[in-house]
Amino acid sequence: MDQIVLMWAGFAVFVGVLLAFDLGVFSKKSHVISGREALMRCAAYSTLAMIFAAGVFHFQGSQKGLEFLTGYLIEYSLSVDNIFVIALIFTHFAVPPQYQHRVLFWGILGALVMRGVLIVAGTALIQEFHWIIYIFGAFLIFSGIKMLMSVDDEPDMENNRIVKFVRSRFRMTEGYEGQKFFVMRDGVRMMTPLFLVLILIEFTDLVFAVDSIPAVFSVTTDPFIVWTSNVFAILGLRALYFALASIIHRFHYLKYGLSLVLVVVGAKMMMVDIYKMPTALALGITAFLVGGSIVFSMLKTRGEAAPEAADGEAARWWVPGSPAKGAGGTTPASSGEAAAVSSDGKGQ
Repeated sequence: MDQIVLMWAGFAVFVGVLLAFDLGVFSKKSHVISGREALMRCAAYSTLAMIFAAGVFHFQGSQKGLEFLTGYLIEYSLSVDNIFVIALIFTHFAVPPQYQHRVLFWGILGALVMRGVLIVAGTALIQEFHWIIYIFGAFLIFSGIKMLMSVDDEPDMENNRIVKFVRSRFRMTEGYEGQKFFVMRDGVRMMTPLFLVLILIEFTDLVFAVDSIPAVFSVTTDPFIVWTSNVFAILGLRALYFALASIIHRFHYLKYGLSLVLVVVGAKMMMVDIYKMPTALALGITAFLVGGSIVFSMLKTRGEAAPEAADGEAARWWVPGSPAKGAGGTTPASSGEAAAVSSDGKGQ
């Protein structure tokens, strides 16, 4: 028991130090994250994850090590879902590049807390009610099929229910106020569009976590492995976004690969009492689907120029709370939030 407490406490301290260092050093001043800097951060977080994996192999054995690697790969792969949506949200709201890192930092922090709660709840449910694993499995298969069907849908951000709810209940400034989330105007605290963007990103991660966390439960029910694999994947999400944002139009077929990953892990959960798929096999299938869809995407889009941001690949994806365009009640894109904010982030 003492060893378990020590592991959890040690990992919590490690994550806390990483976040404090990020906030105090990398995010001290608002700046645009370059592709080179993003790739370096991706490499750093991936290296830390592999060092941790080596520690799991050494101290907890090869089975736990494979479970961590598989969970990490699944979570990291499904994080690309978030990147498509984040790119769409940033584009729609014309978030200045120098403020995007701040939004993502607080978004990641909130995601870590929400996922921790979901992991604790999910672990307790599975341990108490084994049959619930079939519900998780069926839900993952349903989510994978739904994802396949929505690959080419363009969300109607103007009629997003979260945006409408927030705007109807809170006073909001016309444009961005630097990197501030709230400002005082005539003695009244007002929300800025930057905080609305943060709310959308947090809600998106919460919805996507309902898919990705059960996916890791298909590999292991050890809460420490589920939590740590989630944390390492989420910590690298910001850097991954900045590394892929400029070439996201070339990843169209990756969406199909991610959809199939959900279907496979859902089927694995449904068959758990009939056939227990070896963790190494699950790792191989996940790597094949994700890696294969990336390679296929790169080959099919070779030589293609990046489209306009508003019509780019990221615009064709599902955003929680947004109906698909053409589903009724849409409004012209020119009347959206992006039209109210100029390129330098100031209200027109």
